[in-house]
Amino acid sequence: MTQRSAAPFRADHVGSFLRPKYLLDARERFRLKEINAAELRAVEDRAITEIVRFQEDVGLQSITDGEFRRTYFHIDFLEQLGGVKTDIPVLVKKPDGTEELAPPVMRVIDKVRHVKDIQRADFEYLKSQTRRTPKVTIPSPTMLHFRGGRAGISREHYPDLEPFYQDVANAYGDELRSLAAAGATYVQMDDTNLAYLCDDKMREAARQRRDDPDELPHRYAGFINRVVAQKPPGMTLAVHLCRGNFKSTWAAQGGYEPVAQALLSEMDVDAYFLEYDDARSGDFRPLRFLPKGKTVVLGLVTTKLGELESKDDLKRRIDEAAKYVPLEQLCLSPQCGFSSTVHGNDIAVEAQRAKLRLVVETAGEVWGG
Repeated sequence: MTQRSAAPFRADHVGSFLRPKYLLDARERFRLKEINAAELRAVEDRAITEIVRFQEDVGLQSITDGEFRRTYFHIDFLEQLGGVKTDIPVLVKKPDGTEELAPPVMRVIDKVRHVKDIQRADFEYLKSQTRRTPKVTIPSPTMLHFRGGRAGISREHYPDLEPFYQDVANAYGDELRSLAAAGATYVQMDDTNLAYLCDDKMREAARQRRDDPDELPHRYAGFINRVVAQKPPGMTLAVHLCRGNFKSTWAAQGGYEPVAQALLSEMDVDAYFLEYDDARSGDFRPLRFLPKGKTVVLGLVTTKLGELESKDDLKRRIDEAAKYVPLEQLCLSPQCGFSSTVHGNDIAVEAQRAKLRLVVETAGEVWGG
């Protein structure tokens, strides 16, 4: 068994990293209009150069910009599509009397279209900073449907949803072609929705929106396949499933069985990053649906807690997964990013480094290299 020379790599990662304080300070100064967009971008460039070196130093082959130019992993991308609007977050009272910021709500208010290159300039800067494989992370197109369902999509512009799915896929296809023209070969789509459909409470919430939780995984597989059909030659397209990662919390639980067949057999992506860091994710039996030619990246190392996993335990769990899918079709990563939003998880920078080194070292011992 040898290391992979193409993405995904035996030791890989989801993409986001803890923001340095000077970057957070610059973002706040930008919000207060004390600095302009060009000045903020110069600070982001500095932080991205540093996080690229960080990834190279720990031995990673896929390199991201840490999502350092984003506030939320999904909104900053999706709201740049034509026809998409973000409602301003509001403070809501919790049962214990405390207040928290409600997640922003995205709505489709017009025909969805690709009105400009979204990630190209960011990718070009990332590519200029490394000779390894730069990876672009973008939200899954399903994010425009699941949260609001039919009610979140304009009936005036989409009385029938079939044109909606195709318009979104075409917009994504335009973005992938833009990235490919800049030299991108590795793109990951981050998806919470299929993982949420593993949770009984989330499935009931879908029913309340008049969606069938048994049908949705198959519909979403077809939705994503419309994007895959437009993937440029030579590009690896992966999908990452997440059950929530805001400030070390989670939103859903449940094994992959309810979505496994649609996800692994019907969806035409090249690779899957799957959360498997604790019992909430269930066992490895759903991996039996993985066809030859596809890869699963096992997210066995948690980004939510600082405690370091045991290398022996990781190897044991990789062996368990290999009972359902050949070892050569498996890789290793953390379960999610370290900072899916600008707020970051409750974990120290040094723990972030130690966990990535653990992933690299364990992968080297399991697969060689």
